[in-house]
Amino acid sequence: MTGAAMREITVQPLTADAFAPFGEVLDASGAPDRIINAGLCGRHHDLAKLDFGPDGRAGISIFNAQARSLPYQLDLLERHPEGSQAFLPLTGEPFLVIVAPDEGDAPGTPLAFMTAPHQGVNFRRGTWHGVLTPLAEPGLFAVVDRIGTSANLDEYPLDPPYVIKG
Repeated sequence: MTGAAMREITVQPLTADAFAPFGEVLDASGAPDRIINAGLCGRHHDLAKLDFGPDGRAGISIFNAQARSLPYQLDLLERHPEGSQAFLPLTGEPFLVIVAPDEGDAPGTPLAFMTAPHQGVNFRRGTWHGVLTPLAEPGLFAVVDRIGTSANLDEYPLDPPYVIKG
């Protein structure tokens, strides 16, 4: 880091309204939309607009991310210009979701959200976001994103970095 002071961001709860400019909250709390399988299964139906671009296909991967803690130093944002990316936690532990508006092909001021149990997120194509940031072990996630041959990652270092506080 250069001599500049770190900028601070305060974590806020993840809500559908607050996250709407960046994508969808995948929330399985509350009553399901449909009951299927002879009444034995509740379905929270069609929660996200997945986008894999004209030359991509859907892929499902399992990520095992190292847990982080608050305060968290944010020094890098990334985006995927060719497709959406969904993070679906495989545990009930909260994780940090960091996003930023696009301001002329660069990220604007980031926002930080804390998930509640039963929540995941889907980032729209081109949304600036932080790396996967679980706050407890194991950091296991199913990730649904674009698989293709074209470049689908832009990274943007933040200098000075931000510090995210709980």
